[in-house]
Amino acid sequence: MARYATTVDSPLAPAESFAKVADLANFEKWDPGVSASEQVQGDGPAVGAAYDVTVKTFTGGSMVLTYVITEFEPGERVVALAETSNLRSYDVISVEPSDAAGDGGSALTYDAELELKGIFRPANLLLGLVFNRIGDAADKGLRTYLA
Repeated sequence: MARYATTVDSPLAPAESFAKVADLANFEKWDPGVSASEQVQGDGPAVGAAYDVTVKTFTGGSMVLTYVITEFEPGERVVALAETSNLRSYDVISVEPSDAAGDGGSALTYDAELELKGIFRPANLLLGLVFNRIGDAADKGLRTYLA
């Protein structure tokens, strides 16, 4: 299993930071590894909402993962899960108040786990190396998006 976690300080109020990132339809606006994201079930972020997220693969192609929100605490925390026969992606986004910027902003934490399954399981060790680069790009995108 590969894991990437980061915390991004933002001048935006916690509710505003959360709203921008908890709606997974905005994934492509801050994660360069995502080329498209569309809500396919529900109306906005809530438990049971589903999003088809087109992600770039390591081979240069793309694939669609359906993320389903499994936990939702308005303004504070959202958990999304995408699972296929070959992989599992588990993402947790949480926000709390922060005065790091001196203006009543927020600290948003993005914690993602990616695990290959089945015949691909042995490649999980290599996945960790690649996932760190993907995570670093997402971190940079989040910092720009929440600035």
